[in-house]
Amino acid sequence: MELIKIGKIVNTHGIKGEIRILSNFPYKDKVFIKGMNIYINKNDKEVISTYRVHKNFDMITMNGYSNINEVLKYKGKYVYVDKDDIILDNNYLDEDIIGLNTYVDNEYKGIVNNIERYDKTVLLVINNNDKEYLVPYNLIDKVDIDNKKIYIKEIDGLFNEKE
Repeated sequence: MELIKIGKIVNTHGIKGEIRILSNFPYKDKVFIKGMNIYINKNDKEVISTYRVHKNFDMITMNGYSNINEVLKYKGKYVYVDKDDIILDNNYLDEDIIGLNTYVDNEYKGIVNNIERYDKTVLLVINNNDKEYLVPYNLIDKVDIDNKKIYIKEIDGLFNEKE
């Protein structure tokens, strides 16, 4: 079982055991669903009973909890899901492409070191020796997890050196 962090419980909400999760997980619609198993601090297995969005928080209740006092123990804890429980359209998570070799027109450009998420933009951080490149996520052309390769669409100036 490989656990993927999807957020942090920042508080409770109301008196009926609802908890408030702060999450920037990109596939919320695949994990915040009724019946999904979640793991709090990688230990406690719980099942989502209800889900809704409130302001910038993901609000859930869990099976067997109906009182604020029962869920207070989880405040400040991280929430995880089993990677195998997530059903994806593209067969990989963003975390799976970290460490892959990057190519543009079959020319090696570096290794994906990180993924940075901002309000409206997602960037791949690609390292090649002492150089770092920020590449918009939407320029991914093809991902080959088995061969550890990711192919980026060619854009003039994306990997060019300043002279």
